[in-house]
Amino acid sequence: MKSAEFNYYLPHQYIAQEPLEKREFSRLLVVQRKERKLKEFVFKDIVDLLLPSDCLVLNDTKVLPAKIYGRKESGARIEFLFIKEYRKGLWEVLVKPQKRLKEDTKVILSDNVEFKAVKRIRGGRWLVKTPFLDVKSILNLYGEMPTPPYIKTKLKDNSRYQTVYAEKEGSIAAPTAGFHFTKDILAKLKEKGITVVYLTLHVGIGTFRPIRTENIEDHRMEEEEFFISSKCADIINRAKKEKKRVIAVGTTAVRALESSVEKKKSGFYIKAGRKKTSLFIHPQYKFKIIDSLLTNFHLPLSTNLVLVSAFAGGELIKEAYNYAIKRKFRFYSFGDAMLII
Repeated sequence: MKSAEFNYYLPHQYIAQEPLEKREFSRLLVVQRKERKLKEFVFKDIVDLLLPSDCLVLNDTKVLPAKIYGRKESGARIEFLFIKEYRKGLWEVLVKPQKRLKEDTKVILSDNVEFKAVKRIRGGRWLVKTPFLDVKSILNLYGEMPTPPYIKTKLKDNSRYQTVYAEKEGSIAAPTAGFHFTKDILAKLKEKGITVVYLTLHVGIGTFRPIRTENIEDHRMEEEEFFISSKCADIINRAKKEKKRVIAVGTTAVRALESSVEKKKSGFYIKAGRKKTSLFIHPQYKFKIIDSLLTNFHLPLSTNLVLVSAFAGGELIKEAYNYAIKRKFRFYSFGDAMLII
């Protein structure tokens, strides 16, 4: 399938630059797959839209303030985006600008903190040696939130680039479908009888790398680490056995669930554990676990848009996106939501 089928034009003014003051007042487009209908709501209506028997699966990863600005001994400014720990004391980072860095270059953050660029690896990445084993504490002290490049407005409150249930630190980007939930909405969902469970997938570069191959099947995802507890797996497996809807919140939750599938005579089930996934879900994929999906509106030529199209059907998603543009929905990380049922 040609990648060009997942391209579209979005007027720049529809890219949300800031989160809404109140998360729950984002708009919600409900996409009904069987009826091929679109219905518009406000996100807080989700309490009424979901069924008491539903099982809602959320990603509780927490975003690291992984972007750091330092300087070389010459004074030249360097930007590091810490991606993941390669081994103790050695991290894989994205560097800007590339031309300013050479092997063994020292990058200074403060009088007491400095890093050393050890080796260039691939795709604008370097291995950086740190004198601290607890690099996350340094990031929390000096770092900035790595908001996407299409967000030009400086983030006023770092907590707005986190979900209200973010707990396990390790992502360099947020699972943005969860931004619309408040603690009050989650409490109301539970009061209604809806089961809410959490898994953890640490979002990396792979989720947001655009597709550059002519055919989508040739695109390769980078690995991301995730964890599904035994409790979470048991709850989801019970829901599947009882033929209840499993609703994934965000494409990261989808990929974690669908990457943990094993088959028994009675059908598919989730196996708990800590794993890595490079699963790229495109229209040839057969979903085994999820029944519904809550998501945001995604960038053209993104793996997220391909996944959503695989789940709902390409033509229906095009119709939904055209509707959202015509109705002036807000797009991308701080934008509005879509519930595919």
